[in-house]
Amino acid sequence: MVPSNYAQEYRKNAVTGASPLQLVVMLYDGALRFMEAGRFAMVRKDLETQNDKLQRAQRIVTELMASLDMQRGGELSKNLFGIYSYVLNELVEANLTDKPEPLDRSIKIISDLRDSWASLEANRREVVMDERVAA
Repeated sequence: MVPSNYAQEYRKNAVTGASPLQLVVMLYDGALRFMEAGRFAMVRKDLETQNDKLQRAQRIVTELMASLDMQRGGELSKNLFGIYSYVLNELVEANLTDKPEPLDRSIKIISDLRDSWASLEANRREVVMDERVAA
């Protein structure tokens, strides 16, 4: 297996073995990685890379929006949809105007959400471990 195939296989296994909470955290991580890369390209005036990276971040945010269960998620899903819509608009604005401020706001919001979801996942793992120990 070629080294790049190892990386692809590792990522595939990480995704298929991940809990739903871990998958959300992975999506946030990807969005943040692309936003940071887009910001770096923006500072360098590399418009082609900026556009590519920010569009990738936009696709991830769109995927987060599409994954919301509006029927069962109630108010939480509606609130997250509003936040994701705001972030998506900010990413588009940053890309169109080449201004970092909307991008910085998006990074802050997604970073805060990522930390919250990661904390939920850590708590879930702790409960699962406690249940296993008690059994």
